[in-house]
Amino acid sequence: MQISVQQETFPLAQVFTISRGSRTQAQVLTVKIKEGGHVGYGECVPYARYSETLESVSAQINALPDFRTREDLYDLLPAGAARNAADCALWDLEAKTAGKRAWELAGLPAPEPEITAYTLSLDTPENMQKQAQENAFRPLLKIKLGTADDMPRLQAVRKGAPNSDIIVDANEGWSLEIYQDLAPHLVQLGVKLVEQPLPASDDDALLGIERPLPVCADESCHDRESLKHLSGKYDVVNIKLDKTGGLTEALALREAALSAGYKVMVGCMVGSSLAMAPATLIAQGAMITDLDGPLLLAKDRATPLYFDENGVHPPDAALWG
Repeated sequence: MQISVQQETFPLAQVFTISRGSRTQAQVLTVKIKEGGHVGYGECVPYARYSETLESVSAQINALPDFRTREDLYDLLPAGAARNAADCALWDLEAKTAGKRAWELAGLPAPEPEITAYTLSLDTPENMQKQAQENAFRPLLKIKLGTADDMPRLQAVRKGAPNSDIIVDANEGWSLEIYQDLAPHLVQLGVKLVEQPLPASDDDALLGIERPLPVCADESCHDRESLKHLSGKYDVVNIKLDKTGGLTEALALREAALSAGYKVMVGCMVGSSLAMAPATLIAQGAMITDLDGPLLLAKDRATPLYFDENGVHPPDAALWG
């Protein structure tokens, strides 16, 4: 078994801004695993929030000793971007070797399209209203907020897209006081969910307070180990493959979260269709699917995921799995 990693850059269709900063391109790592005439592919997006860089994650992958199975990876790498790319590449390799689809190997029913959120970049209220108007045909919009002056932005988006469902992502940008002040207004404006309102390090402040709309753990939830820290604070968990360390743990986290009474959101970093493809299996029946990464790109993989009015479709075998 041979493993290699390559850095690739995908330009974005427009500048993408959240409370932590702006970007004009998606920088990803593509992992290839070769064995027996077959090649499996996986993609990850190293994330500075978790102290990951392209260089550090590449080094993790290049330093891997010989391994044979996805279970081996769990002894060699922690949850994170490096394990994600390797794990998903192994799933792809196993599917090609067996002549089956990855969902069959996982014992899942054939996946179907899922409506996905479309993310509006953080901007002035005027520009966010324009973004909303241009995307008002989409059934679900996601708003990147996370400042003390977010209400005008939210009101502008609602005005621009009066019929779309809205979810809000604060990216850890609010204090408890700001969240409590905004929450009733979020409900009034028809917001369906708020994602990570407080910093993960301060989210104990959510214990015991009223949650008038569902609160979703993102930075506070990485893998199954995270669940024991979420009780009483969150209603939903956001499963991202780059946090769980791959599809294998994501499947297990989804089952554990549902069993514990949480609803599931399936999210992504800003990457290509190769990164989103395995996540479409996790997204089946999720409360919220947020796999819009490819829609934000000016250029995607040669065989991209297909999006239409029914949402994001499962991947073609030529892309993954």
